This record gives sequence, structure tokens and C-alpha cells, in this order.
Amino acid sequence: MSMNSVNLTGRIVRVPELRYTPTGVAVATFTLASERNRTNQNGEREADFINIVIWRKAAENFVNMTTKGSQVAITGRINTRQYDNQQGQHVFVTEVVVDNFTLLETKAETDARRQSVAIPENQIPTPDANDPFSKGNVVEIPDDQLPF
Repeated sequence: MSMNSVNLTGRIVRVPELRYTPTGVAVATFTLASERNRTNQNGEREADFINIVIWRKAAENFVNMTTKGSQVAITGRINTRQYDNQQGQHVFVTEVVVDNFTLLETKAETDARRQSVAIPENQIPTPDANDPFSKGNVVEIPDDQLPF
């Protein structure tokens, strides 16, 4: 019997992105910084930056309850996938798909953090023309390729 189970704690690196598939399924993505247990040669703790995906209502709840810097714990599984990008290069992606999450800070702490990371409207960056998600909130993922 094989098992694919991941437990992580860490801080969210940037504001989670919420998008929807063409059939209306919510999907959020974010990166989690998880500190290592040991220090490097300079006595500093290093971190791993792990790509995370969360689906459906849990994705919407997660985005509404967290922001950049929020401390969370997640359980899930490692998922690998591959695709050919616009340049014809074969790309491999490894990410953690969330089954459950727990907030490790209070709502007041998250709200204060959300206030501190808010970007004034006149400073919102313009979308990158090469970013496939810059043209809207729809992610083109066929239902038969959803990981559930």
C-alpha cells in the first residue's frame, strides 16, 4: 500500500489567487514558506517555498480568511502534472493539493495583516502580457483533468 500525505505549517508568501474553471469550480493557488528545522552555516533558518492548490468552497473560504503573511497549517497530497507551454517546452509542476487547512492566527491578526499589505489602487501593477491569467478569472482546465 502506498500513501501520499503531506502536513505543512508556514506563512503565505503572497495574497492567494482565486479563479474559476469554465464550469464555475473555484480554485485558489498560493505559495507557502515553511521553515526548515535546522540552520545553515550562518546560523539562519532557511525556508522551502511550496506551491499549494485548494479547490471548491474551501478555496473561497481560504481566500476570504487569509492574506499574505498569514500563518496556516495544511494537510493534503503531492500532485505532479505536466504540460507544454506556449514556447513548446515541456513543463513539470509539483504542488500540494489541500484536503484541510487550519488558521494559526486570530481573525484580528489576519485583518491587521490584510490592512498592512493592501495596495493603493493607483499602485496596482498592470498585468503581464505573458501571464495567461491576466485576461480574467477563468482558468481553462477541462473537468476530466481536475484532481478530484
